[in-house]
Amino acid sequence: MQSIQAISVSRGISIAPVFQFRNTPLIYDRRRIENPLEEWERYQQAVRESLNRLEQIYHQAVSEVGTDEAGIFHAHISILQDPDLNDGVKDRIYSEKINAESALYEVSEEYCRMLEDINDEYIRARTTDLRDVRDGVLRILLHVDGQQVKLTAPAIVVARELTPSECLLLDRRLVKGFCTIEGGTTSHTAILSRSLGIPAVVGIPESLLDVPNGTTTILDGYEGKILLQPDAETIRQYEQRQSKRRQVFDSALRETHRPALTQDGHCVEVFANIANDNPQDLKEALQNGAEGVGLLRTEFIYLDCEILPDEEVQFHKYKTVLEAFGDKPVILRTLDIGGDKQLPYLDLPYELNPFLGVRGLRLCLRNLPLFKAQIRAALRAASYGNLYLMFPMVTKAAEIHAAKAVIAECRRELEAEGCRIPPRIPLGIMIEIPAAALMARHLAKEVDFFSIGTNDLTQYTLAVDRTNAVLTDLANGFDPAVLTLIQAVIEGAHAHGKKTGICGELGGDPLAIPLLVGMGMDELSMNAGEIPAAKQIIRQISLREAQAVSQQALELETPQEVIGLVKSAFPFIENYI
Repeated sequence: MQSIQAISVSRGISIAPVFQFRNTPLIYDRRRIENPLEEWERYQQAVRESLNRLEQIYHQAVSEVGTDEAGIFHAHISILQDPDLNDGVKDRIYSEKINAESALYEVSEEYCRMLEDINDEYIRARTTDLRDVRDGVLRILLHVDGQQVKLTAPAIVVARELTPSECLLLDRRLVKGFCTIEGGTTSHTAILSRSLGIPAVVGIPESLLDVPNGTTTILDGYEGKILLQPDAETIRQYEQRQSKRRQVFDSALRETHRPALTQDGHCVEVFANIANDNPQDLKEALQNGAEGVGLLRTEFIYLDCEILPDEEVQFHKYKTVLEAFGDKPVILRTLDIGGDKQLPYLDLPYELNPFLGVRGLRLCLRNLPLFKAQIRAALRAASYGNLYLMFPMVTKAAEIHAAKAVIAECRRELEAEGCRIPPRIPLGIMIEIPAAALMARHLAKEVDFFSIGTNDLTQYTLAVDRTNAVLTDLANGFDPAVLTLIQAVIEGAHAHGKKTGICGELGGDPLAIPLLVGMGMDELSMNAGEIPAAKQIIRQISLREAQAVSQQALELETPQEVIGLVKSAFPFIENYI
């Protein structure tokens, strides 16, 4: 048995044969043409046919993964209608008198190389979308079947790269997992995998492309592992994990609307992370027992728009979420763009290291019209529910003071316009920078609550790029250094009577929940599907025991030792991982 480490982008476990996904290469010659007008018309006809196909794919995606995820294909339509791209192809056909296939390929590759030179995962991931759109047009020009690869049996699909359309058009009943070399957590294929509930990993080694079709494989989307040719005992163990997880989840779902009380009566709030105002997503969160929204990721509202969403658009989206949750808290995180998330229409300057650059609140305070539009929309929506505001990427108190001044200005403007705004809206900050964690006791004087973003806190604390598959073993939120900072944040907040929540991936990790409860975490926020299990875990532990284990964990040296301690102290947790 061979074990391969990759990066998980969609959780779950699959046991199935390997299927090597390889489309037939699109082969054509670069040739001169005699009639550029005729060639340009041939290209335009192929674009029209491709647009019709994309519309069909979009409607299929809406029915399978919902409107928001299907928006990927609206983005593809926008790419295909991009005047710069099409004018570039036209100019190449007329000036060089070459065939449409060559003109389209050369122009699109120039764009892709420009995107690949940008040190930003989200932007680089868009090259896959551009090439997907281009290849769709090339197939029409070359009269090649749109989906050449078809599954005939259940399989784990292995590929160098999968485009969103390839991912969606494969038979969903037969796809048991995705393993790719290219891609990242923000790629559209990763987003689709999570929406479809299909385990997926990225960052696999080249050698995996040589594994023969039919090779029995275990894909562990929880740990980001691939096990080739596992022995019978390993398969049996994973099958048991699958079966137990189904039973445990069904049991947890039946109890999910009960409060999350430890065995000695300590209550922990369990909230949902929400990315948009999609009614289906809001309904799922509430059905799974969410007691509020611990993180409304407003950046995805911006990312789903082709142009900057104005105040009115944002107001209606925030209002939808607030109305759905009624008197339950909804923590709206202001725009968190930068790092691995960029907005093409903002035309932000290139940064050598965007994760350490102008992102989050830093960006908003440098672009006040952008920030004020969002704050005004949020304040207008506040009377429709129980709004909390939270600022990301905060380092020091001066940034909080500046953000409060913007809120006060927006409030004055809106009240002068006759808008009714609740007299008090709680304000909080994300703790994701080690400097903020170390100064938590001081920052707690300035806000009403903290929410810890463990994804970035881990990355910044350990100086490890969490998107780098080679460093996966180092980017671990269970590292005692990270846990020590989390404990300091909680203590700093509690010293001033303020609450602390967590909205990073660690908050929904079954192994982390006893530690976080023991440290004194007041609220856990996670993906909606993780809520029932999290509540059930809390009900099976006592605060006293969790406190003892968390204090032991802080004395250990490695994340592996911490995980081993949790498993030893709470054996039942094996059923949840």
